[in-house]
Amino acid sequence: MAEIIDQSEIMFQEFEPLTQNRFIMYIEGIPSFLIKTVASPSFSNNVTVLDHINVQRKLKGKTTWNSVAINIYSAISPSAAQAAMEWFRLSHESVTGRDGYSDFYKKDVTVKGLGPTGDVVQEWTLKGAFIADGNFGDYDWTSDAPLEIALTLEYDYAILSF
Repeated sequence: MAEIIDQSEIMFQEFEPLTQNRFIMYIEGIPSFLIKTVASPSFSNNVTVLDHINVQRKLKGKTTWNSVAINIYSAISPSAAQAAMEWFRLSHESVTGRDGYSDFYKKDVTVKGLGPTGDVVQEWTLKGAFIADGNFGDYDWTSDAPLEIALTLEYDYAILSF
C-alpha cells in the first residue's frame, strides 16, 4: 500500500526565525539592559561502553551541562562591576577568605527569546547558576570601545519551558 504524503511536509511553510539580537536575560542584581551577549545552554552526554567478547555496546552515561559565557557592559552607573562582585562575594569573600553556602550564591537565571513584536517566544531557565570565571576587561589608551565584563556561569541543569 502506498504511503500518502501530507503536502504540509513538503511545501514551503511561512516561518519567523529567532534572531540573536532579541533576548532579555534576568539575573538578580544585574540590570538586564547591561547584558550584551549570552551563549545558549548546551549539554554533553558521556558514553558508557559495555564490552562483551568481541563487541561493544554503547549506552548514554551521565549528562553534563556545559558552562555559559556572558558579556556585560561595564557601566559607571549602575555599576556592573559592583553588581558582578556582589554576586561573586556570596561564594567567596576576598578580604576574609570566607566561602559561602551554595544556597546563597546559586541563583536561577532566565534567558527569554523575543519575537518581532517583543513577545516572549522561548524561555530557558538555568537552575543553580553561579559565577565560575570572571574577567573585568582590559583598559587601553588607544581604544574608545566600551569596557566589558566577561563571566562564565556554571549551573546544575537547564529547562526549556517553550
